[in-house]
Amino acid sequence: MKRISVNVIYILLSILLITSCKKDDNPTITDDPFAENKKALGTSAEDLLSDDIYPNLVVEFVYSSFYKPSNTAVDNFRNFLAQRLNKPDGIDFVETVIPDSSGAPFDIDEIKAIEEENRTRYTDGNTIAVYVFFANGKSSNDTETSVTLGTAYMNTSIVVYERTLKDIAISNSNISLSDLESTTMQHEFGHILGLVNIQNDDIHTGHEDPTYNKHCMVDSCLMYFESNLKNKILERFSKSNPIAELDPLCIEDLQAKGGL
Repeated sequence: MKRISVNVIYILLSILLITSCKKDDNPTITDDPFAENKKALGTSAEDLLSDDIYPNLVVEFVYSSFYKPSNTAVDNFRNFLAQRLNKPDGIDFVETVIPDSSGAPFDIDEIKAIEEENRTRYTDGNTIAVYVFFANGKSSNDTETSVTLGTAYMNTSIVVYERTLKDIAISNSNISLSDLESTTMQHEFGHILGLVNIQNDDIHTGHEDPTYNKHCMVDSCLMYFESNLKNKILERFSKSNPIAELDPLCIEDLQAKGGL
């Protein structure tokens, strides 16, 4: 497939599998009332995309006061969801403000522990819930030359390393914080929607990058992965129109699972 100019920031994806089970009529399968939100990444793609079981979505943003996402990025995220999710009863947003979390830089187990302590919205009734944490610290995976902007780590869980995004924007006046936030949120949500071929169930498998698995090989796509090197971040977001969109094959994969 012909590659074209880079149009997206490439975000490190950590695919962390957890022990889980599908919905079942047998209530003795698990004693955890929140088990529906503790499954493997990508397993709730159809539930999020279609209205078959959940015609309503609630997105919970969790952050401390200084790390609230920008209004522009939230609006962009809202529009992104409305374009792709079939939720006739609506998509609602709630915000939970918490104290700064200690222990940064955070590994993924610490991110999970913060979720356990602070998440308030879980899938229930006809509403499926997604949690997005805007971390006040960086990822423990960061090095002097590479950074993690965000990670989708369970079926309805995302962390955005807001501290990292702010540091990049503050240090580079020509880079927009809202562009960084928008791309990170949308890219990571794409992963919980199953992109690219997270559960090996996409109808188009030929566009999965053979080198960077679970990302799109079309380099103008939101789900493309090149690197998380700092110089690539600066290069991408110094250009105009930095927020990429999903390519047609990714959109068709979502539509095949009930999306718009």
